Amino acid sequence: MSLASIWNIARRDAVMPVGALTELLPEKHADFILKYGKTENLYEYVMSEHLRISGLYWCLTSLDLLDKLESADMDLIIDVINGAKNPDGGYGASKGHVSHILHTLCAVQCLTTLKRQDLIDVDAVVGFVKGLQQADGSFYGLNEEADNDTRFSFCAVATLYLLKKLEEIDVEGVVNYVMQCYNFDGGFGTYPKSESHAGQIYCCIGTLATTNNLERIDINRTARWLAERQCPSGGLCGRPEKLPDVCYSWWVLASLAIIGKQHWIDKETLVKFILASQDDELGGIADRPEDETDPFHTVFGLAGLSLLGYEGLQPIDPVFCMTTRTLGDLSFATKPPE
Repeated sequence: MSLASIWNIARRDAVMPVGALTELLPEKHADFILKYGKTENLYEYVMSEHLRISGLYWCLTSLDLLDKLESADMDLIIDVINGAKNPDGGYGASKGHVSHILHTLCAVQCLTTLKRQDLIDVDAVVGFVKGLQQADGSFYGLNEEADNDTRFSFCAVATLYLLKKLEEIDVEGVVNYVMQCYNFDGGFGTYPKSESHAGQIYCCIGTLATTNNLERIDINRTARWLAERQCPSGGLCGRPEKLPDVCYSWWVLASLAIIGKQHWIDKETLVKFILASQDDELGGIADRPEDETDPFHTVFGLAGLSLLGYEGLQPIDPVFCMTTRTLGDLSFATKPPE
């Protein structure tokens, strides 16, 4: 760990470097993302096999935001997605990996972005998702592990919503479970009585929004918890006393956008924080200024800028982190579900 990183932890914030970038570098970011499909011999590529389908989603969504989707190798992407499909109807992280609800959602999002939902065996996917719902309404990520993290509830609901099959599960059950994870401070935890966390808030609010149940929370209390995550640097953190991270430019900001309180944070300083986290040589966006860039933080940095109305980026849907043009009438941003 560098001395600068140690000081950042002590300050509970990141330092904005002198001469930080103040403009978006779209061409650099597109090149950075596109190289990931052509670097199979790199150590990073080999070691990220367990994230392959998620990685495709991050990269495709980045390109869609940058209006560069046509530059992607569609045939290669479809081959990878089809290779991750399993007989149980779900998708694994990569070929030969067990099905998981997270990767199943990512596969459906990718094929929706590519306008190839015809490649989805809808009945099989629905069967897989339904099989993960538990008696208390929650969802496991995979049947082999008894873990009903609230992230998995959102993944299940989002997957079926995109396939227009939400009625196939016990919607009231999943909503009731999510509400059991609602805390006194306005946040949501991983499980009932767990600490509030911005990522879990995004998932739980997304679940409630998709099922038309946002009225079940105290909007102002939740918005206050989220708005308090902005640090003096302008960046957003996931929990009190934690460092800001570009990915929370999505989890926090999208949550605020869903409940109509996006204006509760300082837009100008957040934009500066995201732009300062770019790499002007290799492209991509890092977790914070002067760290190494990666596709994960790149997509959520771009998505955050899109939510903030940054010029040159396609509009993003705050629930599904997909462009509104890709979602069409499924977009929460343009037409809330009935």
